[in-house]
Amino acid sequence: MTSPADKETPKTSNFLRQIIEHDLAKGTYSGRQWGGSPGDGAHHAAGQPDPAKVRLRFPPEPNGYLHVGHAKSICLNFGLARDYGGVCHLRFDDTNPEKEDTEYVDSIKDAVQWLGFDWHNGGPLEQEVNLYQASDYFDFMYRAAEYLIETGHAYVDEQTADEMRHNRGDFVKPGVNSPFRNRTPAENLARFREMRDHRHADGAMVLRTKIDMASPNINMRDPAIYRIRRAHHHNTGDKWCIYPMYTFAHPIEDALEQITHSFCTLEFEDQRPFYDWLLDRLAEGGLIATPHPRQYEFARLNLTYVMTSKRKLAQLVYDHKVSGWDDPRMPTIVGLRRRGYTPEAIQLFAERIGVTKSDSWIDYSTLEGALRDTLDPIVPRAMAVLDPVKLVLTNWDEVMGADKLDDCSAPVHPHHEDMGKRHFKIGKEVWIERTDYEEVPPKGFFRLFPAHTNSSGQAIAASKVRLKYGHVIECAGAVKDAAGKITEVHAKLIPDTKSGTPGSDAIKVKGVITWVGVSNAVEAEVRLYDRLFTAEHPGTGDKDFLEELNADSLKTVTAFVEPSLADVPAGMRFQFERHGYFVTDLINHKADKPVFNRITGMKDSWVK
Repeated sequence: MTSPADKETPKTSNFLRQIIEHDLAKGTYSGRQWGGSPGDGAHHAAGQPDPAKVRLRFPPEPNGYLHVGHAKSICLNFGLARDYGGVCHLRFDDTNPEKEDTEYVDSIKDAVQWLGFDWHNGGPLEQEVNLYQASDYFDFMYRAAEYLIETGHAYVDEQTADEMRHNRGDFVKPGVNSPFRNRTPAENLARFREMRDHRHADGAMVLRTKIDMASPNINMRDPAIYRIRRAHHHNTGDKWCIYPMYTFAHPIEDALEQITHSFCTLEFEDQRPFYDWLLDRLAEGGLIATPHPRQYEFARLNLTYVMTSKRKLAQLVYDHKVSGWDDPRMPTIVGLRRRGYTPEAIQLFAERIGVTKSDSWIDYSTLEGALRDTLDPIVPRAMAVLDPVKLVLTNWDEVMGADKLDDCSAPVHPHHEDMGKRHFKIGKEVWIERTDYEEVPPKGFFRLFPAHTNSSGQAIAASKVRLKYGHVIECAGAVKDAAGKITEVHAKLIPDTKSGTPGSDAIKVKGVITWVGVSNAVEAEVRLYDRLFTAEHPGTGDKDFLEELNADSLKTVTAFVEPSLADVPAGMRFQFERHGYFVTDLINHKADKPVFNRITGMKDSWVK
């Protein structure tokens, strides 16, 4: 039994695949050496020819939980490496000591592996464990910074932050050279070492590259590459009080790891000239191997009804708008996992949406569609009543015998006999959905209603429906309480109509309803999750994104499920017939107190 994601899905060509295929055909990186681990140019020159045809990387910052956008990048980079005989490194870009935490490191590793990927490699690379962290390269980054100073490509700037901002210029006005720009390399080197040796206050000065203050690309106007920041680092402790800027660190990390193709999202497109400039300078000095990596940009994932800003997601958590990072309404990978999404569904989603160079919005239904397409072929079926009202079969004792329970069965999966059958009992009382009864039915309603006269004065006979996998019944009305609320529905069982028995189809009915027998029903908490936001593009306009939260994103009900669901473990997925796909909660579910989360409905309820 396989899902669509298990089968060999034809890979759709895209511009990133074309870039890789062009480089492989041309032999762009065929002469690369690999020293067995990240290192400088000399380290790799002493190594062996790299058995990996391409080297890619997934480089998250360990300052939060990964979300569905990161999942796309994981599938992209690890998937391309797999498809082209290469490897993908997992690298923690931990250059910002104030925002990083080992909790996030562990969660990222777990997310990558849950999605079906790994940083361990087989074949000729079986000894490689491509798990790295940028902070392990701090010594080289410092060495690279001193090299840039010595060669006249960097200087220490002591302007204030406001002065630097003002003198940087804008898109119309060119920048103004810093008064410290023409210091000698020796002066700059001495000043930089003072920064390293704790002799200056945080923010007192920065190290900047010397490129072109009149460049039309503002990112090339002498960008800062080192700043003073006294902060404890989760990996290096208190060794450093100066830290590299991300735009400086990232290209170096790629180069030391011999990355061939550095794929990132479009917001880094304007940084590419600096990426190339920096690696060209370091290659000139023999500090890194050549050919050095190249950066290519693709459009980030924009998913309707979803917010992926780390800051705003954190606000939802800290303001208790959600129960945590793993709240099933959150777009985090831990949230999707708890919601009931599968790795196969997310991989299929990533393959279907592909990659482009232009920003666009992907409809949320595409993600849900991939989920349904992977769950439908494999998950067991079950009946559940989410808004229960008791149905009493008033002639049961007469037809079947007092206190008699009748055995019923149904396939675990309608298309997989090998999955077996599930068994349950029907008796005088069963639970049905409250919405399956209407005293005066609307047009097209084929479930339970009593005999009545319609608005045209026409006499309408009581409805007959089939209890799925059971008998045909005829509605006899309902009992209401003093407030007019229905407390019981009454019906009569029609003999010799049990599903699967001779003559059971003699009476034709238009309506079939699901049910759970009162005698062996399992009471369960069911959490009906829906989209977290009502706005199609939350947080993109002038409105506070908190005002766009969906007040109905979670409804909790007490339901009854069939006995086949008794004692199921956490993380088990089912299709509740008529209702959708559900999963036993990873955290709160207990065998004696079951909790089910709705993953998604049978179809898109938000379709316009």
